Amino acid sequence: MEELPQTLLFLGIIPALILMFYSLKGYDGLYKERTIFLMFIFGILSGIISVVIESITSSIGIIFIIFLFPVLEQVFKTMFLNLRRLQKKRKTVIYGLSLGLGFGSVYIVSSLVSFQSFGLEGINMYIIVFFSSLGLILAHGATGICIGYGVFKQSLIKYLFIAIGLFIPLTFVGVLAGLANNISILIVYFPYGFILYWYSSTKIMPNILEKSKKGTKTK
Repeated sequence: MEELPQTLLFLGIIPALILMFYSLKGYDGLYKERTIFLMFIFGILSGIISVVIESITSSIGIIFIIFLFPVLEQVFKTMFLNLRRLQKKRKTVIYGLSLGLGFGSVYIVSSLVSFQSFGLEGINMYIIVFFSSLGLILAHGATGICIGYGVFKQSLIKYLFIAIGLFIPLTFVGVLAGLANNISILIVYFPYGFILYWYSSTKIMPNILEKSKKGTKTK
């Protein structure tokens, strides 16, 4: 357990930051760097709270876990992104990315605890932890973009439900891994998260650039 802080730093926060800086290329001038980092920190803090709540309520039943945990996680993101000063603003989509990546970065800790409880140790544990946790980071980043876009377009309810729906398969896979006593199943998180992130960062985020290029004043 003493390894958790170091592992969190190298396998959680650092990949999330790398993803964030890579994804922000081409969006210069559409956001404030201070707010980007604040949103990332808020994402980490809300992610920690979410992990604690989910750990405490993990015995409520499989059906509740599959459907309620995604609601909890996406509502946390919505609380920060739906502030009055961020509504109808293009930059909210970018802040949603930062918030989501920060949120996802802390799930490495719960993954390590779960994997150790299954008796998985050594290099195999870290390989599976890295790719499954990276998948979660990608998925949270993608849903952060989705919710931020909903706030920008004034269609929050629609995009919030989309974000929740996109996360239900992940909680289902997590429950399945527990029931099958095979934590390696969680490696599915990576391709799923990658697809979500690719779509949101290449098909949704560029919409705020297209409008800016047409001469519309950036908000």
